[in-house]
Amino acid sequence: MITININNSNKHNSNKHSKLRYISSAISVVFMLVAIAFISVNGLNWGLDFTGGVITEVQLDPSITISEISPLLQSALNQHVSVIEGGDVGRWILRYAEPAAGMNIPDITQVLAPLATNIQVLNTSIVGSQIGQELAEQGGLALLVSMLCIMAYLSYRFEWRLASGALFALVHDVLFVLGVFAALQLEFNLTVFAAILAIIGYSLNDSIIIGDRIRELLILKPTLAIADVNNQAISATISRTLVTSGTTLMTVSALWLLGGGPLDGFSIAMFVGLIVGTWSSIAVATTLPELWGLNASHYQVVELKEDLTVGK
Repeated sequence: MITININNSNKHNSNKHSKLRYISSAISVVFMLVAIAFISVNGLNWGLDFTGGVITEVQLDPSITISEISPLLQSALNQHVSVIEGGDVGRWILRYAEPAAGMNIPDITQVLAPLATNIQVLNTSIVGSQIGQELAEQGGLALLVSMLCIMAYLSYRFEWRLASGALFALVHDVLFVLGVFAALQLEFNLTVFAAILAIIGYSLNDSIIIGDRIRELLILKPTLAIADVNNQAISATISRTLVTSGTTLMTVSALWLLGGGPLDGFSIAMFVGLIVGTWSSIAVATTLPELWGLNASHYQVVELKEDLTVGK
């Protein structure tokens, strides 16, 4: 009688976990559709890396801080100005959009005159929109090539049903991050693009670990239902997933709080991507193969019968 109660309790817990996975997957699909809507309607707020602009390098007094520089520049130029520390003390790199046709590039020395008198403009260069367009095309090509390589790797490592879950989770993570940037109109630059590539690798790592465990359980317990296999695989890897995600989130949070404005986009993308990547690896990457009908027979070794009639 005790055994029956224990079995009933385990079955109840398994059904509960499966229900949570199904609900989480449905929520993920809804979020994907919302993200696609934001990307289609709002579009991305492309940064100067892709649209082109003006880059000016100046040397100021070491005591002057970014909080003093930014308000003056944004007020004079009437636009957002990216202010980044250079390699030396007191050296700053200013990045802003190119003025409209017929307007001259403002004199940075006069703009920053209220802060100091010994202002040196070391270099000023203009990055054309054509170069930015080439960067956007090369970035898109790099993303496409990476996804194709991942598809080839997953097809080799897993059966296609299990591989489809991991691949769908990757697409889900990328669309979600892009949707957040489109909804909030945050600047999308090369550092954010680098964060997306990092998110793809991180999410893929989680999905492969869970997928490996599912494959092992399908071989070891061929009579176990696929829903129970998925739940056991998640339970076996959940502690490792949470510890890895938690420690990485702590690092990204520190970078977000202490890294300054130039790293805000990278930190936000990584923070959102880590949370969504962990979510999708647990829910989406396991539920989709289950819907495709994944079972133990797809990983059973098939014995080849020797043709005894050959040679007679």
